[in-house]
Amino acid sequence: MAAAETDSNAPFSLERYYVSEELGFILPEPLEELPPYYKPWMDISLRVPELVHSHMLRDHVNKMPLLSSSFLQKHRELRLAHLTLSVMTMGYVWQEGENDTVEMLPYNLAVPYWEVSQRLGLPPILTHADGVLANWRKKDPKGPFDMENLELLVSLPGGESVRCFFIVTLLVELAAVPALRSIPTVINGIRGGDTQAVARALDNIGQSIQDMTDALKLMQVYVEPSVFYGILRIYLSGWKDNPSMPKGLIYEGVQTEPMEFSGGSAAQSSLLHCFDKLLGIQHESNSGAFLTRMRNYMPPAHKQLIHDISLQPSLRGFVQQQADERLNQTFHLCVKKLLALRNYHINVVSRFITVPAARARQLRNQSQDLEEEMISRAPTALEERGTGGSGIMTFLKTVRDQTKDAFLSETNKINE
Repeated sequence: MAAAETDSNAPFSLERYYVSEELGFILPEPLEELPPYYKPWMDISLRVPELVHSHMLRDHVNKMPLLSSSFLQKHRELRLAHLTLSVMTMGYVWQEGENDTVEMLPYNLAVPYWEVSQRLGLPPILTHADGVLANWRKKDPKGPFDMENLELLVSLPGGESVRCFFIVTLLVELAAVPALRSIPTVINGIRGGDTQAVARALDNIGQSIQDMTDALKLMQVYVEPSVFYGILRIYLSGWKDNPSMPKGLIYEGVQTEPMEFSGGSAAQSSLLHCFDKLLGIQHESNSGAFLTRMRNYMPPAHKQLIHDISLQPSLRGFVQQQADERLNQTFHLCVKKLLALRNYHINVVSRFITVPAARARQLRNQSQDLEEEMISRAPTALEERGTGGSGIMTFLKTVRDQTKDAFLSETNKINE
């Protein structure tokens, strides 16, 4: 875990937060194999979609040997172990859908999963840090970082749409890298009163946020809404705020009481948290509490970065004090681009959750083709909820509206 900076006069830097210059929050060069001792984990995790489909995953996991996590030494080994155990867990819990969940995760999976989670500072459930940030490889190591050249290390049921869902999300993270690299320039520029440096950095951040929106648009090109809604979504769902598992899940051999954890959510990406803190965007009440809770699902160093950005001198205050037209414009453009990204995210969620949910209600008593059947069999408990457990549209619109409040007073009216 990265410690907070003790010397407030030292230049702000991303180095101690495990943020890559080239890849941002993405784990560089994830391992593809664990040490041979962990072959039982790798063997099952690589077959999760097939074993879920044949209703045999729980049987395989129940017969799996109890392995010690103590032979996992390096960070990348721990990340791959967490990913494989997470995918097995999601498949195990949701193998039979929402109506035949389990109350207990067996000790041979639960105990090492808990140990690995504790060492990483992550919860024992599939997170954005697992499924997106640490779950990729290039087919051609020297080839581009794009849709065609990227594969998942492990997957969940849903075929090609699942690969594309995670890879598009990965490309959104990649598009944000220039913005992340510009954050220290903004902070150090404010400290030094360098208006031009701050304005240039904000230009880069605004462009990068635009690139994130463009990357997100690939979702509707590559991912079938019926597959996301009808198949994948339940495997991203957790056991907190989920009517299908109101009591949570007992991790056998860890503790006797059930535990509750939220499912994977875009709110677990550290990106927008960083931008919100930098731009002075305040999220109050329920939405703010949910976003704060989602930080517990991030690698601790990334969570620390968000906190430390919040402790820096106010960018918004700096812009207002300087009364510099170019600085005003670049700040305004950053907020505008972030607002556009959040608006587009609402459109994506509408296409992938709200519209299929309405269609599912319509279809349940009708004869259907394959795509319609997939939608109609989707979990009813999750109809209007995000995989993180939030009331999805209310949450996203609230966060979007709170972004509007960051506009400086003289530009507010232009953007209403």
